[in-house]
Amino acid sequence: MKAVVLVGGEGTRLRPLTLHTPKPLLPIANVAFIERQLDWLGRYGVTEVILSIGYLPDAFIRHFNGDSYGEIHLRYAVEDEPLGTAGAIRFAADGIEERFIVCNGDVLTDLDLGEMMEFHAARKAEASIALTRVLDPSAFGVVPTREDGEVIAFVEKPPAGQAPTDWINAGTYILEPSVLKRIPVRLNVSVERETFPRMLEETGRLYALQSEGYWLDIGTPEKYEQAQHDVLLGCVGFPPAPGAVERSLGVWVQGSPEIAADALLEPPCLIGDGAVIGERAQIANSVVGKGVKVGADAAVRDAILLEGASVSAGADVKRLAVTGECELSVV
Repeated sequence: MKAVVLVGGEGTRLRPLTLHTPKPLLPIANVAFIERQLDWLGRYGVTEVILSIGYLPDAFIRHFNGDSYGEIHLRYAVEDEPLGTAGAIRFAADGIEERFIVCNGDVLTDLDLGEMMEFHAARKAEASIALTRVLDPSAFGVVPTREDGEVIAFVEKPPAGQAPTDWINAGTYILEPSVLKRIPVRLNVSVERETFPRMLEETGRLYALQSEGYWLDIGTPEKYEQAQHDVLLGCVGFPPAPGAVERSLGVWVQGSPEIAADALLEPPCLIGDGAVIGERAQIANSVVGKGVKVGADAAVRDAILLEGASVSAGADVKRLAVTGECELSVV
């Protein structure tokens, strides 16, 4: 089976982290987010993925260093100009003549794609949409349905307290190739605001599956931080990262970091391969990336230290995501 992953956004809400690194390549618990998505797709039989890219395309090509990730064949569809979600799907999926999956490149989820594919086939749908439930749907597109999942309407960002449902578009779709014919070529078109609503008007077979699975849009600093902690807590499976070993309850290490005997590691936390944790350093509720150096008596709490970052002796780091280009010192 084939899938299109939409990874074209600039990730402006996560700047400066995304100034030189596309959002899907940012790590979640020391694993590039896009790799977590590809692993998820691969578990459900996806063998070919087309990455729909707009921002910093060369970064993806360098990251994968070829046209494969494990058993998955990769192709790159690079947009010359923004095409919107539908336009990007049309461009990336050109030539696909079979049922395929589409997902957004900034959603961390454990959605059961097998269940969704069965749902889609049983209803002979032209398009199926995954839905997730949120407490406040006013910032999202809500999708009311009939009992069998047939979509009734699309309501974009309803006023607080006036949403017809709390089930929102979760950004994963199963599409028949006929949907591509509904999307103009090389135009900026939104699948959520234009293509799907138009399908309702034209009596397209459009259904939506309500899923209680884990779902998180990682596109803001707060959600990016939450994703790290949720992964460490096992919300999307164990271990939190490949090769991670649980040194003590909730304290995970990868490879061979150097950890001082009197360093205090408080769960949940993950220490990456080659990291150096100095004497009496404290690491709590944090992710420490590959090769990170944390000096003696430093305190790192609720933080994300990306590969190569450095924390000087005695520094106090809290609620920060730190890139490998940074050295944090005592203030």
